[in-house]
Amino acid sequence: MTTQSQPRGLMQRLAQGSLVKQIVIGLVLGILLAWVSTPAAVAVGLLGTLFVGALKAVAPVLVLMLVMASIANHKHGQKTNIRPILWLYLLGTFSAALTAVLFSFLFPSTLHLTTGATEITPPSGIVEVLRDLLMSMVSNPVDALLKGNYIGILVWAIGLGFALRHANATTKNLINDMSDAVTFMVKMVIRFAPIGIFGLVASTLATTGFSTLWGYAQLLVVLVGCMLLVALVINPLIVFIKIRRNPFPLVFACLRESGVTAFFTRSSAANIPVNMALCEKLNLDRDTYSVSIPLGATINMAGAAITITVLTLAAVHTLGIAVDLPTALLLSVVASLCACGASGVAGGSLLLIPLACNMFGIPNEVAMQVVAVGFIIGVLQDSCETALNSSTDVIFTAAACQAEDQRLAQNALRN
Repeated sequence: MTTQSQPRGLMQRLAQGSLVKQIVIGLVLGILLAWVSTPAAVAVGLLGTLFVGALKAVAPVLVLMLVMASIANHKHGQKTNIRPILWLYLLGTFSAALTAVLFSFLFPSTLHLTTGATEITPPSGIVEVLRDLLMSMVSNPVDALLKGNYIGILVWAIGLGFALRHANATTKNLINDMSDAVTFMVKMVIRFAPIGIFGLVASTLATTGFSTLWGYAQLLVVLVGCMLLVALVINPLIVFIKIRRNPFPLVFACLRESGVTAFFTRSSAANIPVNMALCEKLNLDRDTYSVSIPLGATINMAGAAITITVLTLAAVHTLGIAVDLPTALLLSVVASLCACGASGVAGGSLLLIPLACNMFGIPNEVAMQVVAVGFIIGVLQDSCETALNSSTDVIFTAAACQAEDQRLAQNALRN
């Protein structure tokens, strides 16, 4: 009886223990395994693949059910904070692009342009990016779920939610129960994050290493430096203006619990369940975050704006093209628009670099070589970009919700 209770007690401690501490342990063990045995590290990569696959599998269903349930049960006059969150998303993305322009002029980088990746076809213009986004909105709902098309999923979830607002109480209870069931499944998957990150870290270090990144050290320093400045200075400043108190406890909590997971999964879609669980932990309004988090995963792309801007200006410096201030500001706007459309294009932010390069008359052949450089440094660039994008979704959602709570509390005191 004692021997049976010991494993049960161990499992209970693991299930209720700090997820962040367990992730750190998984990270350290993954580094050690990659250092000790490359074949074993490659083999355990299956654990990471299974974890990311499980997150990607459950995320579309979670978004559909939560958004549909929130809207179906929304009461007339009940306030949500989607509009201020949208403004924060757009402001954050544009601020990130401006920061990248400033860094690129202070620390100009040049590229050793290579061949490769030229067989990929980028979008021909912003009109095509917007067309792809609009086509995603009218996608078949089953196809949207299968392909993880979150724009399409959001549109269908909102439409069904409004239609079901007139349903009877039994139907609404069923939808709520289904939403709770999917949320439970998500929590189960997230508990395996330490094992998944252990496999991801071990296999990544074993198969790629970081030796190839040294040739692009300065470019990486500029990219990662921009992202750190946005994460630790720009975002906290925006949050402070919104909530008028110390923003760093919120910022550090989001970076720790959302950014770390996103860094290793390298997928904003896979991190949607993690972000929703964090919003619940922060006691945010479920009607708000069930819409703002999947929306942020598609349009809140500060990291993508930085990547597009820095790599474009690196190509500009390499070719010796002069850039004046109005053109730099226009690049920030174009990079922000491209970043918001990144989720609608296969290949993400890297394939939108040629659009920005077109502003400076850089031919497509050269622009695609810049994309190839992006793929080379993608091991680190994409990880940092996803961590910034995903953690910012929660930061801005929490800031808007807390600002609204403060406003309501002040009104209550006055009355």
